[in-house]
Amino acid sequence: MAEPREITDQSFETDVVASELPVLVDFWAPWCGPCRMVAPVVAELSDEYAGKMNFFKMNTDENPQVPSRFGIRSIPTLLIFKSGELKGTIVGFRPKSDLKKRIDEALSV
Repeated sequence: MAEPREITDQSFETDVVASELPVLVDFWAPWCGPCRMVAPVVAELSDEYAGKMNFFKMNTDENPQVPSRFGIRSIPTLLIFKSGELKGTIVGFRPKSDLKKRIDEALSV
């Protein structure tokens, strides 16, 4: 299972906004229990969508600028981007089937 790569405030524009593929960013923190629950689900999805979508994670404690820019108030929050535009927001832990449905909806927009 491929672990999504960590990104930072500095790499966000290059990794997410300029990405040719759609992107899911998992905003998390080490002390967050639900974040630890959603992480393996996101890793599974990154394997399933390999080549179709990039998956990243961002530690909100170490990178405050991007979460602030998108108004992230609670974690985990998953943001889905396509062509550099925000297409979907998922807040809190969700089952894998729900995440797949939301990803597929965002990709079809």
